[in-house]
Amino acid sequence: MTDKYLQLLSEKFPNANAVLTEIINLRSILSLPKGTEHFVSDLHGASTAFIHMVKNASGVIRRKVDDAFGDSISEREKRALCAMIYYPDERLQIPDEPFDEGREFASREEFLYVRLSQCVEIMRRVTVKYTRSKVRKMIPTQFAYIIEELLYESDIEGGRQSYYQAILRAIIETGCAEQMIIAICYLIHGLVIDTFHIVGDIFDRGPGAQKILDVLSTIRDYDIQWGNHDMEWMGAAAGNRALIATVLRVSIRYANIETLEEGYGINLLPLASFAMQTYGDDPCTIWQTKDFENNPRLTRSANLMAKMHKAISIIQFKLEGQTILRHPEYKMNDRLLMDKINFADGTITVDGKTYPLTDSNLPTVTPDDPYALSLEEEELMNQLARSFRKSEKMQKHLRMLYRHGSLFLVRNGFLLYHAAIPLNADGSFTEVEVLGVKAKGRALMQRIDDVVRMAYFGSGKKKADALDYTWYLWTGPLSPLYNKDKMTTFERYFINDKAIWHEEKGAYYELANRKDICEKILAEFGLDPETSRIVNGHIPVRTIKGETPMRADGKRFVIDGGFSKPYQEKTGIAGYTLIYNSFSIQLVEHEEFESREQAIRSGSDIHNRIELTDFARHRMLIRDTDQGKILQEQIADLELLLNAYRTGRIKEHSV
Repeated sequence: MTDKYLQLLSEKFPNANAVLTEIINLRSILSLPKGTEHFVSDLHGASTAFIHMVKNASGVIRRKVDDAFGDSISEREKRALCAMIYYPDERLQIPDEPFDEGREFASREEFLYVRLSQCVEIMRRVTVKYTRSKVRKMIPTQFAYIIEELLYESDIEGGRQSYYQAILRAIIETGCAEQMIIAICYLIHGLVIDTFHIVGDIFDRGPGAQKILDVLSTIRDYDIQWGNHDMEWMGAAAGNRALIATVLRVSIRYANIETLEEGYGINLLPLASFAMQTYGDDPCTIWQTKDFENNPRLTRSANLMAKMHKAISIIQFKLEGQTILRHPEYKMNDRLLMDKINFADGTITVDGKTYPLTDSNLPTVTPDDPYALSLEEEELMNQLARSFRKSEKMQKHLRMLYRHGSLFLVRNGFLLYHAAIPLNADGSFTEVEVLGVKAKGRALMQRIDDVVRMAYFGSGKKKADALDYTWYLWTGPLSPLYNKDKMTTFERYFINDKAIWHEEKGAYYELANRKDICEKILAEFGLDPETSRIVNGHIPVRTIKGETPMRADGKRFVIDGGFSKPYQEKTGIAGYTLIYNSFSIQLVEHEEFESREQAIRSGSDIHNRIELTDFARHRMLIRDTDQGKILQEQIADLELLLNAYRTGRIKEHSV
């Protein structure tokens, strides 16, 4: 096997010189500083805040500006420079309306010369972690030669300073300074963050989930750990009708139909027509969209939206009931509530207690078979399912979520998963049956990951059962994406008693605040409990109540800080970014993002940065990372090939 492998390897490296060159290259890469990793979670469609965070790298670029220029330029000019780097197109396209640039410029040409030279300096600082080859691949081809000359000009060689300045002057005089600045700024964006980790929940609440995925597709290296809201949309896009109804209900309830209509081209007219025909005389008072009074677009169609909300909610509850009845192994019969309705007096009995229904006008529900869809509901769901399936952009994003996503990820000493690992009250791992296979701990997470892929790539009954299981992952008690005893959506609509709305969290959410439990989980996933850490999202950190994202003596980070505005009243901040660079691990608290326009004009970008771990005595190098281990294995293989060439076991041949 070794000889066969070396023969294959020799096709890529045909002689000893080629092998030596690659060994030298890989060994030099091992000595570079590790790239900067950013961890975020629970974006919930907050696309404008997310895009700004990508552009400013959660404050990393501002720190580069401070390091580069110190007190040599004013605070106002630093902000102006940052705004230029974040939004170069917008900042440059209004020449007749001057910004506060922090200093006076004698001419537009002087302004362009100064900003161009400053951007070049920041570009140099963000490229130091990369090989020239890697940087070269990211430079726009039309400016490749010029940017490389600017990038690698050396201040030590005094004679080249005039050459460097001549390049800048020539750029100005030939009228391509603005295009050059834009190209350099986008190169900075692409290099300042090496890897993006999205620890779940891109979807729901905010209106821009599709924009977040569009931006992610332009990032060189990113991964996604699926959250419960991601699974809701993934299952819907893959064809789960209960989740299609859920996506529609949540989108309408939170006034987020832009994602469906404008983002994915989903036709909501069939739902609107059905709702008007079925509930035309019904005021649908309890079904009003949240905050519709403050949304001019919704105010004009509030009554129609309320009817659509009710129509799709009733369909969702029916389809969920059908799913539970198909799968007794889910052990969710306690969630079959529509058959507990007393239609004669408009009440419902749950756990031996009878409650009046907040809405008893249910014309599509048949008392003898409450989970059956009417003919009209069936046709509506067929239309909606076709619309989801034929949305090219939705299907493209679904493939992205599969290609770059997983239920969990182990990377560079971090264990990433969105919500929980099912645990028993004593801290042991809960054994769960998933499509006939019992598993716990890491094996359970891997089994579920496989089933999620089966829901899209499988066939026949296995695919159908796996597709149903995506719904369980959204709402099931032992789902690692949810892990509460129930999801009380039905009760919140139909029963006006908050006591019955309570959802009991699984044992994980309390136990994972203990260091010993986190160390046990880390060991289960093959990590060193002493040096590794867990990163979660899912549960908003209520900073305003004194909660902290650091749990279990620093073994676990919960980084749901409320990117989406609906959550910011709970958290008191506007999101977290965990940053892991070659010097330290840092936690960044974000302030509320006012607007793109305000950021373009002022460049204001204030973040509270907390240093968690300092590696000043031992800067982290690529050799210290998972990628470094892979490279060292490749070097070992190449050394075997080199020895085979030198001993004549394998013959060298020319290229």
